[in-house]
Amino acid sequence: MFLCLFKKLAQQINCLNKLLSQTYSIFGIFIVLGVLLSCKGQPGSEDAISTAIVYRTSLDQTQLLNKVAIKMSAVSETTSVESTITVDPSTTYQIMDGFGYTLTGGSALHLQKMTALSRGKILEELFGKGDNSIGVSYLRVSIGASDLDEFPWSYNDLPSGKSDPDLKHFSMAYDTLYLIPTLKEILKISPQIKIMGSPWSPPAWMKDNKDTRGGSLLKEYYPAYANYFVKYIKAMEAEGIPIDAITVQNEPLHPGNNPSLLMIAKDQGEFVKNHLGPAFKENGIETKIILYDHNADRPDYPISILDDPQTAQYVDGSAFHLYGGTIDALSKVHNAHPEKHLYFTEQWIGAPGDFEENLSWHMENLIIGAPRNWSRNVLQWNLAADENQKPHTDRGGCTRCLGAITIKGDSIIRNPAYYIIAHASKFVPPGSVRIDSNQEENLLNVAYSTPENKTVVILQNKNNETITVELNKEGEKLIITLGGKDIATLVWE
Repeated sequence: MFLCLFKKLAQQINCLNKLLSQTYSIFGIFIVLGVLLSCKGQPGSEDAISTAIVYRTSLDQTQLLNKVAIKMSAVSETTSVESTITVDPSTTYQIMDGFGYTLTGGSALHLQKMTALSRGKILEELFGKGDNSIGVSYLRVSIGASDLDEFPWSYNDLPSGKSDPDLKHFSMAYDTLYLIPTLKEILKISPQIKIMGSPWSPPAWMKDNKDTRGGSLLKEYYPAYANYFVKYIKAMEAEGIPIDAITVQNEPLHPGNNPSLLMIAKDQGEFVKNHLGPAFKENGIETKIILYDHNADRPDYPISILDDPQTAQYVDGSAFHLYGGTIDALSKVHNAHPEKHLYFTEQWIGAPGDFEENLSWHMENLIIGAPRNWSRNVLQWNLAADENQKPHTDRGGCTRCLGAITIKGDSIIRNPAYYIIAHASKFVPPGSVRIDSNQEENLLNVAYSTPENKTVVILQNKNNETITVELNKEGEKLIITLGGKDIATLVWE
């Protein structure tokens, strides 16, 4: 109270000094009036008006992250309000690690084939912190090949009938062509970006079917495969690329992809408890171990593994996709093991893309739904492809996976996933904390407090009509209007 009175007194003195300095001419009178009016609206006065910033995207694409300043003041009793959202910074949930994409081998290939100047521009736009950048803060990469590589491969491929349990022939050579150079350029732009590694398959000689596609990891090679992860993390570290986390297996219940591996929960638990966890501990590896990395229809998979405390001691948390199940399954895992973390690591968009449908569904389920169900990140699949959605592997590789950007030579097309992630990554940096906000049926939202003490609210109008929304935070109120089906990110100082 005393601080407010002091500010008001200082403002009045300042205005008086300005008045006394004016000449008593007719022109001075008009200047006096102008000064009086200007003093009335200074910050801290009773009539002070501050602003918040809203970034809007409409499903018809007439607005794409359009920036609008709005006034923040008392809400008129005559204002018709359809929805009211109350934000409570005193009630906090999980800390966010970031938002981003999977940087597939194919994505890196296309980026490296661009000219250095054009590649630098798009990487700055994606990973930079400037006004024209979207601040991507989390990447997932494949450990070995994914199905969006030119062909299936691992770091220890051998002729048929050969094996190498001591991993004497381990090599990162292929990654030095595209992925590692791209990651190094990204790290120069965003040194703190988090990187997660996920394997699609072990080397074929470790599997019972001796194929890159399907099959199961032979138990005799559990120790070698644990060492394979250790070698990978150390090799990336030697290149100056820190791996923050790994998932044990991408989509362990989907052996039809190429590459892929069937790994049931019991086997994954045994591998982590008796081999991977101890190998990390023995080698001083601090990279997080994350379970599952598959659809939300099987929350029992990670829960059953975490129920064993000997296994759980090595595990940071669980990762999910949403090709099956519903997003609230993540909360089931949280409720069963609240001490462990949750991650959302993959969701595709099929080419050629449907902006309205894609933006609406992904905002509701991923950008809003996943964090409201305790996820610490949200990643789309995948960062980039060409105009034909290539490359991809034969015998099961994704032929319709639309990148967040399409790269054709040096030209860039920004696709739905670009804007889906941008509505969060640009405004919710790592270290932001999800805070409480009420959810209304047709006005979905999620709220954060950032490390810079800004409040960010991501909103989705599910109505077909324009609505007026009142937002309340600690006694402050503001009003915004959202067009039918609009998406908006509000940044509140």
